[in-house]
Amino acid sequence: MTDYLFAKPNFLEGVARALDLGATLVLFNDSPTEQMADRLAMQSDWVAVGEDIREAIRRFEAEHVGLSDHLP
Repeated sequence: MTDYLFAKPNFLEGVARALDLGATLVLFNDSPTEQMADRLAMQSDWVAVGEDIREAIRRFEAEHVGLSDHLP
């Protein structure tokens, strides 16, 4: 899962948000157009899928590489 659409405030922004009673500091990652937002979100999702596949391959190879050498 990606966190593309979530805001990532630093410490000072977090303190400011805690004191912001009118919720004027609530901002999320935005884009100039809806199409651009969709494209960036989908790109971020596919990057995450690729990372998951690479990790699965790495784990498979770590568990199974060299096992065929011990078969009769």
